[in-house]
Amino acid sequence: LPMAFRDVNARRHIGLQQLASLASAGRTLLGPMKSCKFIVDESTNQSTLICSAVRLIESLDLTSAAGQLLNETIQAQDKEFKTGMSTLLFLTGAWSNAVLECLQQNVPVSAIVSVMSEGLNSCCERVQCLQISIHDVNKELCSTSVRPNTSKSETCQIGRDSLLNPQSFLYLQKDISAPEEVIPINSCSYQDDDCNFNKCLASSLASCGSIASLVKPLGDKSTSVISGSGVIASSCNKPKLTHSRYFSTLGKSHFSSQQGNFQGDLSGQSADPCECYGLGHLAMTLSHGNQASVKLLQSIVAYQQERAERGGSSQFNIAEIVTCCLLGLPESYSCVSPGFVTLLSPEQAKNIKRFEDKPLRILLMDGDLTEQYRHLGFNRPRNIRTILEHPSLQEGRAGDLWLSSMLDILISFEVDLVLVRGNVCANLMERCIANSILVVGSVTRDVLCAFGEATSAQPVTYLTQLNAACVGSGARVELWKACDGRAMDLGELVPVKIKAQGIPLFTAVLTTTVASKMQLVEDRFWTSVYRLHHALIDEKVFLGGGAVELLCLSHIQMLAEQPLQPANKDAVKEFHSPWLAASVTECKSVVLQALASGWKQYLSVVMCNTAKAASELEACTSVDHHLKKAADCGSPSAYILEEFRRGNLLRGGSGPFADHGEDLKVYDNVTAKTEAWRRALDLVLLVLQTDAEIITGPKRNQLLNSHLSSEFMFL
Repeated sequence: LPMAFRDVNARRHIGLQQLASLASAGRTLLGPMKSCKFIVDESTNQSTLICSAVRLIESLDLTSAAGQLLNETIQAQDKEFKTGMSTLLFLTGAWSNAVLECLQQNVPVSAIVSVMSEGLNSCCERVQCLQISIHDVNKELCSTSVRPNTSKSETCQIGRDSLLNPQSFLYLQKDISAPEEVIPINSCSYQDDDCNFNKCLASSLASCGSIASLVKPLGDKSTSVISGSGVIASSCNKPKLTHSRYFSTLGKSHFSSQQGNFQGDLSGQSADPCECYGLGHLAMTLSHGNQASVKLLQSIVAYQQERAERGGSSQFNIAEIVTCCLLGLPESYSCVSPGFVTLLSPEQAKNIKRFEDKPLRILLMDGDLTEQYRHLGFNRPRNIRTILEHPSLQEGRAGDLWLSSMLDILISFEVDLVLVRGNVCANLMERCIANSILVVGSVTRDVLCAFGEATSAQPVTYLTQLNAACVGSGARVELWKACDGRAMDLGELVPVKIKAQGIPLFTAVLTTTVASKMQLVEDRFWTSVYRLHHALIDEKVFLGGGAVELLCLSHIQMLAEQPLQPANKDAVKEFHSPWLAASVTECKSVVLQALASGWKQYLSVVMCNTAKAASELEACTSVDHHLKKAADCGSPSAYILEEFRRGNLLRGGSGPFADHGEDLKVYDNVTAKTEAWRRALDLVLLVLQTDAEIITGPKRNQLLNSHLSSEFMFL
């Protein structure tokens, strides 16, 4: 069949233009000061508040092939890291425009692909000097966390004891069944901000700034300013924590530049008495200003560490964390509750009062609780012919027989509570409610494992497999109560708390009164959780404050300014042509400058979004100023480290935050950031090499007679 494809050198590259257009919608999502967007569904007039690249791309109607590739790339980044998607989206657009400019200058596609890939690999190697191990982060915290008139060891012990005490966290909900205890620090109530948390860890937070930080006694109700930490605590309310992964103002902070590999074992018992505090602080410095989520995460870290002190393991376990979203409560009601908090129907909640203060027999179902469910890999008998696949359970005797037999099994084993990983038959649910059996569906596998460990229950796939050894005991159910002690009735659904003695499970109860904001609150929490999780996996973090991107920009520009060298034998062999190898050498500077423009735009947009610059022109001027000083210094990495330590890195001179003195070191994930870079460039280069419009059939004659015929090559 006759085919034609558009020549990519004809200065019209539709795929790259589409990528750049889609990415431009996410410019305001870059940086710690994100601007939320309302996505409106024209068919239903319903709106959703989004603040991430993932939700933005999900909400758009992507009909083009380039849009589908962009969606798949962002989804892959989100599935693996839960962070870095906004960076990926922005750099995709920036580098798409950069490649288009290269095409305008008639740079060969092979040269663009080769030089850009080589340049990014070189940058990833160059920025390794800005990595710091988790061990060094914790070591620096302990070495600088010294209160006046307090020895170092005493300070570390105080910080650890305060952090490990679950009642010292405002956002960690008290066990309702336990007797209430009053926290004797300025009579802080649950409705106050996290004043107790700030006070008990004041000395540790001071480590982010100078060693001689001013820390007032716990009993002093006057305003205390912790220099260099970014925390201002005024008696018992309104603490402020202002920091950014991009542009931190570090003042006179003490910086440890040790780059050794982390030798400690996070899964074992920590030998450092202050190692436990490092996770809480690391979560804060990776939060990128997301204060509400990081407070919940710090509560979970403290509770896990307290349990690990008794069990011999100090590893942060992300599998022990679940979320429950409650719509209708103010965000101040968000808390961490040990156990499993879920939403049930009012009919099911009526049986909760019968179960209170009573140990329940629990059953775990690893699959759907329906008559039609079959496990994965099930093979139907070959000698049986199916007459009816899905009979109605309301009509026909066969359905009633299955319902009766399943209910009889549950009653015979005296099962009170059933947790099901999949769906539950509605008719069976009604019969269980009538017989005071609580059935909870759509439970994750991690929750089933946690209850299996705590109650000795063994999951079964079908109720017919049930025996006495599979039924666990010791589970308890109660209505979930807010921090003020009131049970919540949200109308259609009722929050219920299911727990067991020593269960390794924590539920972050996320609340908001705005329906369109619920997804945003949950996304922000999981982003903070996964940032800490991946930092512990990498065992190292990047320095934040824009240091990494600035070093990449400086390094690429240095490579671009190198004098041209004749093509070597390896290049000739790679491109199978001396002429093509020579063209790559000549175009190398142009392509590298195009690659550098992506990071320059990145820094400029972040500075504008965070009000560090009044315009992109001012931001670019500030970036160029630092690049010139780094080049004059002779060692760009040394200059960036020094400016980072002094707090002058890309600080800017205008905007509402220019005069703020809050200082706090910030870090960023290593693998998530570099993978976002690689995925963005790989996507751009993929579209560049495959963007060919193939036309077959009767349209051939139309093309031959059109004014666009010169832009096609017919095969």
